[in-house]
Amino acid sequence: MESDDPSDIRVLAVTTDDVVTAIEANERREAGAVLRVTPPFSGRMRARLHLDGTESEYGDPSPLHVPPERLVESVPAFPSPDDTEDELRSDPGTSYSPERHRITHEAAVEGWRERVGEAVSGEAVVSVPGGSHRVRIATLG
Repeated sequence: MESDDPSDIRVLAVTTDDVVTAIEANERREAGAVLRVTPPFSGRMRARLHLDGTESEYGDPSPLHVPPERLVESVPAFPSPDDTEDELRSDPGTSYSPERHRITHEAAVEGWRERVGEAVSGEAVVSVPGGSHRVRIATLG
């Protein structure tokens, strides 16, 4: 049954890649990435990657914009190129080169992505008009 009330949502289905990509975009450049849930609302809804502020006026009801961090138990610190360089230069068994730095940093970012994907929670509290609402999270892919 469809409705205008987002508190009717019991399950949000989202791809792990959308959650990871949204968090990474926000970590790298504060992109305003959210997971958007578009009305009409029902018990099971799909949340998709979206950049907040890139849309035109909404009707009533408006879509829900869920911060991706709400779907993750805890977001690990995003690896910075400077931290990667410091780690490489402090290892006496490794010689520094720009190529080694690039490869090591790419591996650190990939490891971060995997940790974030594994930390997607089974439930989350989302903001709805009039308060907050607990939903179950179903990951796709």
